Amino acid sequence: MKKELISISLVFVLAIFFKMPLFSQQSSSSPLKVGIVDIEIILKEMPEAVDADKKLKEIGTKWQDTLLAMKKDLDDKLQQYQKRKSVMTIDQQQKEEESLQNLNMQLMQYQEQKFGQTGELSATREQFLTPIREKIRQAIQKVAKEEKINLVLDKTSQAVLYYDDKFDLTYKVLDVIKRGDN
Repeated sequence: MKKELISISLVFVLAIFFKMPLFSQQSSSSPLKVGIVDIEIILKEMPEAVDADKKLKEIGTKWQDTLLAMKKDLDDKLQQYQKRKSVMTIDQQQKEEESLQNLNMQLMQYQEQKFGQTGELSATREQFLTPIREKIRQAIQKVAKEEKINLVLDKTSQAVLYYDDKFDLTYKVLDVIKRGDN
């Protein structure tokens, strides 16, 4: 999906650069207007985004410290086990090894729970960023409509942030595919 948006964006930019007409149904009185937005600059200037970033870093640091303490505890217990292993019975060794494996498993579970792709940090990030993204989207849409801009691209990611619905060819493309005219 993202590749498609980048490709579409590139076609629009090239068409503008070479001053080629993009759509035959578009009247010559309303040329395509493209706007560029740098989302990174906007985020740096939004107090709520800066605050959210600060809170996320604090939460992440706290969880990282806990993870490091768990790792240190595991390492210490592993070193103690290795020192005492030669004087332990086989049963004691097995119990100690199981205990160490359990500690390692707990450490990995904690790491996944907090920092994994579906972990708490990711969920918290989404919770903080969703209203910020919506505020930016609404502001871009408002400015684009006021300035009569048909397409707004993100300067840093080349993503399409806004487009005028009259340029959406989705159903025409689907119709061509369904009719087999391609």
